[in-house]
Amino acid sequence: MSRFLPLSLLLLAAAGGAHAAPTPITIEQAMADPDWIGPPVESAWWSWNGTQVEYALKRKGSPVRDTFRQPVAGGAAQQVADDQRGTLDAAGRVYDRQRQRMAFVRNGDVFVRDLRNGALTQLTRGNERASGVDFATDGGVIWNVGNSWYHWTPGTGGIALVAQLKAEKNPADAPKADVLRDQQMRTLETLRRDRAQRDALREQGERWRQADPTRAPGPLYLGADVEIVDSALSPDATHLVVVTKPKNFEDGRGGKMPLYVTESGYEETEDTRTRVGRNGFAPHALWLADTRTGQVRPLPLDALPGIGTDPLAALRKAAGKEPLKGNRSVQVMGDFMGGGIRWSADGTQAAVMLRANDNKDRWIVSVGDDGGLHNRHRLTDPGWINWGFNDFGWMADGRTLWLLSEESGFSHLYTQAGTARPRALTSGKWEASAPVPSADGKGFYVLCNQQAPHDYEVCGVDAASGQVRELTNLDGVEDFSLSPDGQQLLVRYSGAYLPAQLAVVPATGGSARVLTDTRSAEFKARQWIQPQLVAVPSRHGAGVVWAKYYGPAQKEPGRKYPIVMFVHGAGYLQNVHQRYPTYFREQMFHNLLVQKGYIVLDMDYRGSEGYGRDWRTAIYRNMGHPELEDYLDGLEWLVDTQQGDRDRAGIYGGSYGGFMTFMALYRAPGTFKAGAALRPVGDWHQYNHGYTSNILNTPDIDPEAYRVSSPIEYAEGLQDHLLIAHGMMDDNVFFQDSVNMTQRLIELHKDNWSIAPYPLERHGYTRADSWLDQYKRILKLFEETLK
Repeated sequence: MSRFLPLSLLLLAAAGGAHAAPTPITIEQAMADPDWIGPPVESAWWSWNGTQVEYALKRKGSPVRDTFRQPVAGGAAQQVADDQRGTLDAAGRVYDRQRQRMAFVRNGDVFVRDLRNGALTQLTRGNERASGVDFATDGGVIWNVGNSWYHWTPGTGGIALVAQLKAEKNPADAPKADVLRDQQMRTLETLRRDRAQRDALREQGERWRQADPTRAPGPLYLGADVEIVDSALSPDATHLVVVTKPKNFEDGRGGKMPLYVTESGYEETEDTRTRVGRNGFAPHALWLADTRTGQVRPLPLDALPGIGTDPLAALRKAAGKEPLKGNRSVQVMGDFMGGGIRWSADGTQAAVMLRANDNKDRWIVSVGDDGGLHNRHRLTDPGWINWGFNDFGWMADGRTLWLLSEESGFSHLYTQAGTARPRALTSGKWEASAPVPSADGKGFYVLCNQQAPHDYEVCGVDAASGQVRELTNLDGVEDFSLSPDGQQLLVRYSGAYLPAQLAVVPATGGSARVLTDTRSAEFKARQWIQPQLVAVPSRHGAGVVWAKYYGPAQKEPGRKYPIVMFVHGAGYLQNVHQRYPTYFREQMFHNLLVQKGYIVLDMDYRGSEGYGRDWRTAIYRNMGHPELEDYLDGLEWLVDTQQGDRDRAGIYGGSYGGFMTFMALYRAPGTFKAGAALRPVGDWHQYNHGYTSNILNTPDIDPEAYRVSSPIEYAEGLQDHLLIAHGMMDDNVFFQDSVNMTQRLIELHKDNWSIAPYPLERHGYTRADSWLDQYKRILKLFEETLK
């Protein structure tokens, strides 16, 4: 396993063919349909008894996924036949307190599996999808379909509707005061009598419903001025926490994207997202509903610390905007970000994660026995709260929370009891993520990069002592799951040229038993250039910048090599690691470049994932500037240590990498003789709200951040060769960005640039011919300008 060595040393050459001559590759092969490589294991889960694992693989030449069963003890995997799919388990299961049964949703239906004998009970069979499955305190199971919640009782096998939420006015509520209505009812006896009769019928129906145990409960009305966003039922089926937003919230004007190549032969349009700052996120409200009485009441957020303080007040004032009045608006963080609503197993407390819509605060609150809202944890960030590292839940005692927080500067695991300060279970300059409580409730398993930012393993954490211990030695762990009996870990791992595979490791640590290798024989037979992980010294106060270096095994003495620098996308993404890269085609392209005499550097510039909060937020209100400093430092490192030719350097990347290619060519003219900006952001005013407002706030209150960070503002600096390539159906970074940039370059009378549009591609290209055409152009650009 790699360890953190002194800076500027080459740290790692992955095992397997590191010293063999690389197999030559063509541009056609590198950009071919990735089916030739072999499918990665995309998802995997345990069978009920832990003797087998089940997983999905893409079928060659088809979008269809097949499911396989693999014995843990050894033996060949078997594809699950169509008529055997009803025997499958599923990921995303929950266990009862004794861990003797598990419940899960498969194909939208709810199932319970008895782990003592394997008996499978199907609870629902329908075309509507169930979710929110959990075990009830009486041993039953609860789940929801839309805004209706159900409870299955194991003794009777009966399924009862527990609650039905409706965003409608309660018919029992008196109408709002109105002068004309009051006049009508006062003067016309017939109207008064009709209303009284309707009320009598409704009241009688409600009395009968409450008195008859065979009847379903009546709806829970939240009012006609809201829309239901989410809800969660307590395990004792007595209370619901409900999330709403204002009805018909106006989130701003959307766009119309033209589609030119269509089956109809006519030009068509497609509705697209709104731009940043166009109303932003809808405010959420919390409600507590009693399923026994039908009472629904709001949960005020006034007690949240800092809720009434505006962290953007100075920017608002400088922009001539009115100060914020009242509390800041919030949203319940979604499950996809690690947030949501979590009930304790006994149903007495709910915990909810809230995030300020200005992105500066995250709260975890609990709704206790008294029905009040209590702050349990507040995380504040002057930049923005992270998209990830927000997992939380209840410990076995039902009173103590566990949570991830970046408050120390790195994501770590904490516990928090009552009003006490959080207690750190992990610490240090590394990141803990994806926590899974152990089966006995005495600790956790987490994904960790303790040894180096690029080395991901599974770590065990003891809740009592805080002791952290690495349990795997695979270097590139992607994710993991605990077996039903809590004794084994199913680990999905990968390598530089190894798409995600499966291995099983004892839950106490030890040797991994590899289960799969889905690579094709052709791909396995090839020898590749192993990327060397290097720590590039920063001349701009960033310490070191981790990077992948690709170069010849032996350099010719005295020769200077042309340079290509690659910029990964997404901004907040880690590409310098020992896993299979998101940019696997680009990695093969880098082999081709080395084959043709180049050296290549791929950097995790500031803003990238895996290096802590300060690294992530270094680009706050200043996108494209710290990152360019890092690439200039990388260029110096290549010149100083790898015989790089400063006068023959190129740069390229897609999405955020395309944005950075613009910034490099426009803001450091003459440094990079050529650049390829693929599906690039040219003006951050055009991008979406969720991503951009975190980093640059909104254009109305922070126009300077957008001016400083948008490449179109610097286009006059272009003097080198530029290729722009963009999918015309891109609904993430709109093709309009590149069209606007084209017009700007025309107005500036710039030379040596070109644009390649791809009429049938969106942001992530899906067609091999588009990949090939684009990378042939990139290769030609570098060959003609850097050779």
